[in-house]
Amino acid sequence: MTRTKAPRRLLWLPPAAAALAMTAPAQAHHSASMFDRTKTSTVSGTVKELQWTSPHCWLQVMAPSDAGPLEWSIEMGAPIELYRGGWRPAILKPGDKITVVFNPTRDGSKGGLFVSAVGADGQPVGKGH
Repeated sequence: MTRTKAPRRLLWLPPAAAALAMTAPAQAHHSASMFDRTKTSTVSGTVKELQWTSPHCWLQVMAPSDAGPLEWSIEMGAPIELYRGGWRPAILKPGDKITVVFNPTRDGSKGGLFVSAVGADGQPVGKGH
């Protein structure tokens, strides 16, 4: 029985497939354990930036305090999830007034996991999810 050799151009295929198989599980998992999902907090201030990025969008809010403005980092869903919820990349602009409800971080840092937001007009941002 004669065995034929695979063309040289296909030799990269098995190592590439193995590398892809090993990275897929690492990309699929993202933990929200840093947030206390049993509590909600609210912050009112002005939008510094809406970061429309993958895998998660971020909302940066500047809120007044006795010590001066504090920056809050609110983690949001993936862009496609926000899009389905009525959000768009330009829905908020720097300087817009906003009130955000979020699940706070367990360590007390100035951040959280987005729950909902209301604009200066009292209307929900997006579809109000």
